[in-house]
Amino acid sequence: MAQEQEKKPKVTLIKHQDTEPKEETPPTPAVPVKKKRVVVKKTKKVVAVAKTDTQEEAPSTEPPQPQGPEAKTSEPTSPPSTPPQPTREEGPRDRSRSPRPRGDRRPPRPQRNRGPKPGGPPSRDQGADRAKPRLRITPKTGAPPVPLAGETPEAARARQQKERERERRRELYLEKEREQEEKILNQVKRKKKIETNPVPKEIDITEAITVAELAKKMNLKASVLIAKLMSMGMMVTINQQIDADTATLLADEFGCKVNVVSLYDETVIEREEDSEEDLRPRPPVVTVMGHVDHGKTKLLDAIRSANVAEGEYGGITQHIGAYQVELPQGKITFLDTPGHEAFTLMRARGAQVTDIVVLVVAANDGVMPQTVEALNHAKEANVPIIVAINKVDLPDANPDRVKQQLSEYGLIPEEWGGNTIYCEVSALKKQGIQELLEAILLQAEVLELKANYSCRAEGKILESKIEHGRGIVATVLVQRGTLRIGDPFVAGVYSGKVRAMFDEWGNREEEATPSTPVEVLGFDGLPEAGDPFQVTESEKHAREVASKRQELKKLEEARNVQKVTLDNLYQKIQEGEVQDLKIIIKADVHGSAEAIRTALERLSNEEIRVRIIHAAAGAVNESDVRLASASNAIIVAFNVRPTSQASTLAEKEKVEIRRYTIIYDVIDDIKAAMEGMLEPEIKEEVVGLVEVRETFKVPRIGTVAGCYVLEGKVKRNSEVNVIRDGVVIHTTRINSLKRFKEDVREVDAGYECGIGLEGFQDIKVGDQFEVIERREIAKKL
Repeated sequence: MAQEQEKKPKVTLIKHQDTEPKEETPPTPAVPVKKKRVVVKKTKKVVAVAKTDTQEEAPSTEPPQPQGPEAKTSEPTSPPSTPPQPTREEGPRDRSRSPRPRGDRRPPRPQRNRGPKPGGPPSRDQGADRAKPRLRITPKTGAPPVPLAGETPEAARARQQKERERERRRELYLEKEREQEEKILNQVKRKKKIETNPVPKEIDITEAITVAELAKKMNLKASVLIAKLMSMGMMVTINQQIDADTATLLADEFGCKVNVVSLYDETVIEREEDSEEDLRPRPPVVTVMGHVDHGKTKLLDAIRSANVAEGEYGGITQHIGAYQVELPQGKITFLDTPGHEAFTLMRARGAQVTDIVVLVVAANDGVMPQTVEALNHAKEANVPIIVAINKVDLPDANPDRVKQQLSEYGLIPEEWGGNTIYCEVSALKKQGIQELLEAILLQAEVLELKANYSCRAEGKILESKIEHGRGIVATVLVQRGTLRIGDPFVAGVYSGKVRAMFDEWGNREEEATPSTPVEVLGFDGLPEAGDPFQVTESEKHAREVASKRQELKKLEEARNVQKVTLDNLYQKIQEGEVQDLKIIIKADVHGSAEAIRTALERLSNEEIRVRIIHAAAGAVNESDVRLASASNAIIVAFNVRPTSQASTLAEKEKVEIRRYTIIYDVIDDIKAAMEGMLEPEIKEEVVGLVEVRETFKVPRIGTVAGCYVLEGKVKRNSEVNVIRDGVVIHTTRINSLKRFKEDVREVDAGYECGIGLEGFQDIKVGDQFEVIERREIAKKL
């Protein structure tokens, strides 16, 4: 047993590391060698180091293993005295830091016929065999760096940090470059998209169109068209109008066809045809007309059991009112028109939309100018007339005289063999009201009034105004169809949608049938009184028609602008000498503003002209004050008040705002202001006549005339006409007036005096001095 223990080799257990026991294997000194660049070849499992042609296998320092049975009992040989030199492929080994590849954790396979016997203690040669180059794997992010030859771990980490920072900066730079390229590419795409906006193949224009509008229709810039026109020999501006022929030639250059259309035809809304089945009876529309203060509104108040006249300023009607009265026999719609001469257009509109005209004439006044005017409006409208002779309860009433006067205008009473119905009424005592209503219903039955209730609504704008909190409100008289809330419509040149409807009492209505007057809310702009009101199929169609009508209106206004030509040059020069009174009119309703404008424009004459810069409905606002300040105009506020901001601005800009409630006062004040602007007439009056009886030469003074006052009196510094042989030869002033040796102010007739003239010495005996005075007399319109 002892012999077998001696033969057993001494075995030392070691861990799977590159370190060896210090007591058996001395440390091998690290010999720095030059690292050779190797080529790493990747495989599926590990990364192996490719051998080059010059690479040789490291010589083994282990003794050859004995063959045969001696190999079991042989002792391991002692390590050689000289340490093994590392090959050129090997690098310095860092036993503490270098990571071990996963595949080298098992013991290395001994080479054939070399090294100790398997199972023996590790030898120096075996350590050298393990010192061969390890498989180097490229470290991933977060892996410790692989140090180079002669590089410390700290330097390797620093180098790795710099490489990572350099890589990060490079990625950021590349990312910025990609973003910049994408941005440029998007800009190019967007620019190409704008540039590739195609010119339409066909466009519709009117007889005249501006360059800006044509460019908009052709999807081009106005500068492009202007440049093309300049190349064609035409110098135009962006707002200048060109005719249809020029526009056609210009559009042909861009491959666009031009269709000349009438803008009015495009603005006509097609009406639905009526069938006999759809026609149903409708209430009559009755317009009450007559002279001012003949009792029209009082008559309507008696019919409606209301009191509208007291609400009017001055007791006169200055608005057009629409009311509907329900009687046992049926409904009647009444329109009340003003009787003042300025409200001619209101009376004309009332006659256009009415079925029957009730002509009110006062029994004590008889036929007046506005009575004749209302009669003419009714005849032009070709509607039947019913005469209501009012105020028959007065002591001086004479109905027969009224009948006689109206018969001269063709209104012959039925009792005289004519066909005109006369009714004698008293609105104050409510006499004859029932007879008048029966006559109206009888006339309506004769007319057989019918309308279509199922088609789209159509009507007329009777009045329009702007109310605080409600916006634009217009009184609409429905003539055919049924108007409902939510219907899109076109009123004049503005579109809209019915938001709400109210009757004359302020009650909300859901629908309005023919011959029904309602107040409508929902207008985009303030329509003019008398404009047509039509419901369209959709809001889009309404907006299109409204935009075309506005374009047509601008075209008509541009045509009305007069340019200076050689023919009217002298007329323009004369107009420049005429003074202008500029006025801005703001009224409660559009009809009143229109009436005031017409009345004031009639005051113009050859020397002074009234220019209405702006006339509209609504309160006086800041824009009105700014316009008046810029144009040096005055503001006429009729039944409206300026806002607080407008009042403050008017005081600051020194703009005058005149407030009125009665149209008489407006006309009288403007007339007085115009008379003040007129240049006064200068009138010459002969106040004395002097005869020259002797002349005297006075040194340093000149010729002095010894005169005798024949008529009147002579005053110092008076103007005189020197008359010789009945001809005025000179006109000058009296320089000196003396009686004897004293200077006097005046000399009466029958006295002698000495007179010296200013700048005139050729005085002869027998001349006469005509003493005159010039007086300024104010002109009257």
